[in-house]
Amino acid sequence: MSATANPSTDGRSKETRLKQYLVEKAQDGELYFKGKFIADEVGLSPKEIGALMVKLRDSTHELTIEKWSYTSATTWRVAPSS
Repeated sequence: MSATANPSTDGRSKETRLKQYLVEKAQDGELYFKGKFIADEVGLSPKEIGALMVKLRDSTHELTIEKWSYTSATTWRVAPSS
């Protein structure tokens, strides 16, 4: 076993970690990103991020989440809800 801490075992669910990250990053306005570029920051795989984004889009009232475009990977648009 590795001596480094695994980000997925920090006590928060994957969905909660991703949501908190997005709320923080979008607090100053809209945010556009591809899951593969934030994967390391949130400790999730791009595939996990994609699945969670669909779930968050339907469940969170703090953020507006849209599937924005697809060019080699899905680009997501996230903005604070008005």
